[in-house]
Amino acid sequence: MNTSSFTLDGVCPLTTHDALRRAATIGPDVEAIVTSRERVTYRDLITQSDHIRSALAAQGVRKGDHVAVCLGNGPRWVEVFLAVTALGAVVVPVNTRFRADEMAHVLRQSQSALLITADRFLRVDFIDILRQIAPGIDGPFTAGDLPKLPDLGAVVVIGSDVPTGAEQWDTFLAAGKGLALPAAVAHPNDVALIQYTSGTTSFPKGVLLTHRSMCANGFFSGGRLGLRIADRFHSARPFFHVAGSSLSVLACIQHVCTLVTMDRFKPGETLRLFEHERCTHFSGNDTIALMILGHPDIRTRTLYLRGAWVAASSSIVRQVIDVLGATECVVGYGLSEASPNVAQSCWWEPEEVRVSTAMTLEPGVEVRIRSLTDGADVGPGTRGEILVRGWNVMQGYYNLPEQTRSALSDDGWLDTGDIGYLDDSGRLVFTGRTKELIRVGGENVAPAEVEDILHKHPAIRQAVVVGVPDPRLLEVPFAFIQLSVDSTLDQDELTQWCKQHMAGFKIPRHLQIVTDFESIGMTASGKVRKSDAVAVANKILTADPVAEASR
Repeated sequence: MNTSSFTLDGVCPLTTHDALRRAATIGPDVEAIVTSRERVTYRDLITQSDHIRSALAAQGVRKGDHVAVCLGNGPRWVEVFLAVTALGAVVVPVNTRFRADEMAHVLRQSQSALLITADRFLRVDFIDILRQIAPGIDGPFTAGDLPKLPDLGAVVVIGSDVPTGAEQWDTFLAAGKGLALPAAVAHPNDVALIQYTSGTTSFPKGVLLTHRSMCANGFFSGGRLGLRIADRFHSARPFFHVAGSSLSVLACIQHVCTLVTMDRFKPGETLRLFEHERCTHFSGNDTIALMILGHPDIRTRTLYLRGAWVAASSSIVRQVIDVLGATECVVGYGLSEASPNVAQSCWWEPEEVRVSTAMTLEPGVEVRIRSLTDGADVGPGTRGEILVRGWNVMQGYYNLPEQTRSALSDDGWLDTGDIGYLDDSGRLVFTGRTKELIRVGGENVAPAEVEDILHKHPAIRQAVVVGVPDPRLLEVPFAFIQLSVDSTLDQDELTQWCKQHMAGFKIPRHLQIVTDFESIGMTASGKVRKSDAVAVANKILTADPVAEASR
């Protein structure tokens, strides 16, 4: 489809406030957000977000200002997000796993004028972090008074530990009472979010995403997932990631659904919520899906799932359908720079298409596949680098013109750094990240392909594959394996099985049995951090260069 002839106008609400106002009109008594502690209807949600909008205006927040938000999943995050963006201001979501240097970088690089933060979340003390990066926080300050954070002029704290220079949440809200509600002035082309990517550099880059790109992404994703009014969608995806903000929060608002969420993903609690809240859909990646599938409580829970949005391989999709009963399960591919969805399968497509992980491009979005060797475009069925153009693509990286020019061509093509191919019907199949490719001799091996095959082994609950140096082949695959209950596996058994199921150059040359992946390193969104896995694998091999396994 030629993006120049495609328009989103009239398709769906294209600002966050218009989407919320529509949802509160259609289903005021439908629950919008549910956690283990709170239940908020759409009537409550618009009332509270309006109240916060007034408080923000009283604080001096205006269109274009940057407001950093450091909160866990729940109604407060959603209310603040909707209030800030209605004013035409910009939300800067802060990863709640950040430590001092990372938080300082985001606040400084984004030029955030206001920070709204919890005093602590899970095991992280954010007030302690603030005292490290902004020593003046314990006294009165204005913008320019904090040397490390020169643009930060105010801090609002939700919780009891409030530095002298900050304002407590209830006091902040009280300042907005009695004031005329400021107009919702956001335009669809205004930036709504500066999403900081995990990145491959020392610090992340801020991706500029608009109301239009995020609202449309949530609308199309929810429609293809099969969301209907008052459906109940479980997502533990952190709201500070686009899989949380666009594909969970905004997808539910656009389709007037209930978002059931939690502070941190735990498979047992997730299964309890599936049953207790009668969830119809859930969102997850491969790790989340496998942890749910492998939890013993799955045998005792009554599930009502109809569908799921997963970023996972075909073998995992098959299990989600067969074991969890989510027969309308769909697969999505995206990245922060694309708001995030580029392609997603549709609940009404044949099951064999959805299980194959071949995805239909988003309406009005174009994809080209570029050769990994000579950079020329390749035809259907040939794997290469994915390039994307359309309404979903970011405006650029905030205050990073060189990095923006490197990622975005003059005619709007986004260089994703991901690998995949288009099939004969124009569907996209994602096979891995360029930076994760393992170069075995003269062959490129995508870890995701090897992991998908390993997940079919009856003794393997979950596999993570990375590349490690090899003196003869340059690199070889190293597999971390979590075994199914009461199962055993050694290197010889794995090698013999792999010989029957994959090409020889893809076979893992090293095996490490693990009880879980937390000890290696996982992201807040439930993915195994590949860079940490590589470091652990290299440490194992350095300690015992001939080791094939550590049990």
